[in-house]
Amino acid sequence: MAETFKSLKGQLLLDNGQLNGSFFHKAVVLICQHDAEGAFGLVLNRSSNNKVGEMLVADLPEQLKEQTLFLGGPVQNTALSYLHSDALVLEGNVIPNLSLGHSLDSLVELRESFSSTKQIRVFAGYSGWGAGQLEDEMRRKAWVTHPASLELVFQPEPSKLWQQILRQKGWQHKLLAETPDDLSSN
Repeated sequence: MAETFKSLKGQLLLDNGQLNGSFFHKAVVLICQHDAEGAFGLVLNRSSNNKVGEMLVADLPEQLKEQTLFLGGPVQNTALSYLHSDALVLEGNVIPNLSLGHSLDSLVELRESFSSTKQIRVFAGYSGWGAGQLEDEMRRKAWVTHPASLELVFQPEPSKLWQQILRQKGWQHKLLAETPDDLSSN
């Protein structure tokens, strides 16, 4: 019997301890699009150690230039993506009140419009899966899922996000979150 397709759009994927040595080791990936043709996501907890203004040649507002640029994934590291939210806009194309964009012009417009509740996170590159590839990884239990929220997407300390979420998911996942990369240092 054929499996029914289940979209993971709006879910976070967390490395389940099987991705050691890969770009996705201890990664938290927000799935922004997912259908039978494949999936598109952004890694939320990988900083590029650069500022947006250092990497994008554009007339950007100073506040946006000073933000950290994140590595969305290992695919097309020159591709621009950004997530944005505003309490004044309740709809979103990823989850309620969270939208994905790719246009530099739209990013500049977003940042220039005034709102004290606006949040933006900018990414270079993305995470992508072909048809059936993500489903295969899910069957192999490479990933743990967790519902996305604005609080998690815009977490002020993204480097702690993987551990923070796993600690909430029960003792087995908490154990994984506490396991050092090098077991000889345990």
